[in-house]
Amino acid sequence: MEYFKNISYMISHVFLMAFIYLFVTHRYSRAKTLGICAASFMALNLLDCVRLNIFPDSNWCGFLVTILQILVTQSTGLFIAAKRESKVLFMVLSSSNYVIAGSIAASVIHIYTKNAILALGGSIMLHFVILCLLTVRLRKIWLKCYERQYAGNWWELCLIPVFFYCGFFCIAVFPHTLDEYPDNIPGTIIFMLTMFVSYVVVMRYVESESKRSEIYWKNQTFQAYIKGLENQYYLVEQSEKNLKILRHDMRHYSGMIDSLLDQEEYDEIRKITMHINDVADENKVVKYCDNLIVNAILSQMIESADACGAKVCLELDIPRQLPVNQYELASVIANLLENALNCVEKLGVDKRYVRGKVHCNREYLLVHMENECEEKIIFNPDSGLPRSQNGADHGLGMKSVSAFSEKIGGNIGCYCEEGIFQITLFAKF
Repeated sequence: MEYFKNISYMISHVFLMAFIYLFVTHRYSRAKTLGICAASFMALNLLDCVRLNIFPDSNWCGFLVTILQILVTQSTGLFIAAKRESKVLFMVLSSSNYVIAGSIAASVIHIYTKNAILALGGSIMLHFVILCLLTVRLRKIWLKCYERQYAGNWWELCLIPVFFYCGFFCIAVFPHTLDEYPDNIPGTIIFMLTMFVSYVVVMRYVESESKRSEIYWKNQTFQAYIKGLENQYYLVEQSEKNLKILRHDMRHYSGMIDSLLDQEEYDEIRKITMHINDVADENKVVKYCDNLIVNAILSQMIESADACGAKVCLELDIPRQLPVNQYELASVIANLLENALNCVEKLGVDKRYVRGKVHCNREYLLVHMENECEEKIIFNPDSGLPRSQNGADHGLGMKSVSAFSEKIGGNIGCYCEEGIFQITLFAKF
């Protein structure tokens, strides 16, 4: 019986590592990741040998081995993950629950048939079917949620796999196993089905929340774009009116200049020409860059800067056709500018400035912002980005910037030295 359990657990560990490998975006190369998973697999099997073969009757040994196996499993997922955060912990905890189904299947088949080979074959088949179904139906949804920075905190969701695991343990293992109490088998199967349905519902809900968040940011971008277009339309309309007046008055200015020329009043003539030039400059529509979307949103942001008395100095090289999504890039620029303006609006007038540089071409994208900053900035230890101190509903703009950077394979760096905060996003295509 011990050999049957050894092989059964070994099969479960194979599919456990396969699940972790498939549902995590890897930090290391494929070969190194497979090596780490193989080492964890060997460690889990070694612990099973200690529990089943060396100290089979020791409850304390079984308890300690279980704790060590949990630590090995969770550490493996977190170690190989590209982003070590609560979402990874949720996934690895869930993987332990999924492989329990195959282990229980092996025990149930063995109880009813007394055939170890048939039980192990059924266990392998169920493990394989579950892994294929999860890969086909949930893997894509999961990886989208995993890659999005603004998908929320998952510490509360981690309680779901924890309680499911404890439930399985109490029904099928402790204080009595299914071999000792076969009457628990129907309840175990129903509990297993409940777990699968619950996970599907949770993942669908998370997917809908992620889509809702994505739609929200798109709406924010379009709203800023529309406001920018409205501002530009208003400026063009006002400029046309003022220039019509100027054209109407030009014959009067011309007569005045002719009269002053006859009187040799050249200083007065210069004043008139300066006035004409000032009127023309005042009614000139500012074009920040060649891209219409970015230009419209910048128009809206500059209006916000003027409203708070901040000076914005921008160095822009943004063509009409971009190698990235123009709405997402416009949203990134708007978010960084908005964060900078929110920071400087509390400062003195002489410190209310924002300097920015955005260069984009087929080879690279560079976005750089800097501004005065007197408040203490707390940086997130995982992402290295500023952490909002205004509650959970704030800081989404920076998460959106981070998500865009990851999407295009870029890097973000920021720091605050001598009262100057600087943030740079760079991506090479």
